[in-house]
Amino acid sequence: MGYLMTDDLAKHGFSDAAWELAKAEGKAVLAECARDKKMISYTDFMQQIRSISFETPHDSRLPQFLAEISTEEAKAGRGMMTALIVRKTGDQRPGMGFFQLGKRLGYEVSDPEKFWLEEVNKVFASWQNEASR
Repeated sequence: MGYLMTDDLAKHGFSDAAWELAKAEGKAVLAECARDKKMISYTDFMQQIRSISFETPHDSRLPQFLAEISTEEAKAGRGMMTALIVRKTGDQRPGMGFFQLGKRLGYEVSDPEKFWLEEVNKVFASWQNEASR
């Protein structure tokens, strides 16, 4: 019986509408970062999302959320947008999920640093072009 309410909590406990709205918010935050040619930490990124809330940067729903944003943006030709989200401390790079997704999307990721920088540059370039229109 509970399966009839698929739209209510379809995406990891969030409604489809809230999930899609949150993705739009996430893309807007990342587009602003791209226009300013800057990175954002996972924590700061999550704090900008208002439609849904993730408990911590280690929330099990976050990788799927980021993967959908990056997949949609990459298919639109603007690069893997979540390349701009990095760890606040340590290496200040994206988490492993970013590289795993890149591989799933068919990118060459054998040199992770090169792959990441190429995606960052692609995202920056596409939003510079957007800003000049």
